[in-house]
Amino acid sequence: MADNSRRLAGTAYLFVDGVQYPIASEPSYRVSTVTRTTLTGMSGVDGYSETPQPGFIAATLRDGPLVSMSDFQDMTNVSVTLQLANGKRVSGTGMWTVETQEVNSTEGTFSVRFEGEDVRDN
Repeated sequence: MADNSRRLAGTAYLFVDGVQYPIASEPSYRVSTVTRTTLTGMSGVDGYSETPQPGFIAATLRDGPLVSMSDFQDMTNVSVTLQLANGKRVSGTGMWTVETQEVNSTEGTFSVRFEGEDVRDN
């Protein structure tokens, strides 16, 4: 029996509203977080400010006859799940695409990036 307990990278799967799309390469993500900026004044360090940062899930996907670029362009308020080889699952709800999809027809690939305020890994 195969022991995959030490597998850290390799395969990945992307689902949008339960539909799986073929990943060609470069899946990546950032969980929703905050950015902190140190506030300083004439008398020293006063503290910090904190602003929310959206999370994202991105990948280069494979184009095909059942994949529609206009569908990706129209994706708003979708649930996105990225399942990684190490068993980690990254999920976001209420996400939207943020870039116009451009297809590399030589490779049959395109990049997509979803952003949202609720992206978590577990």
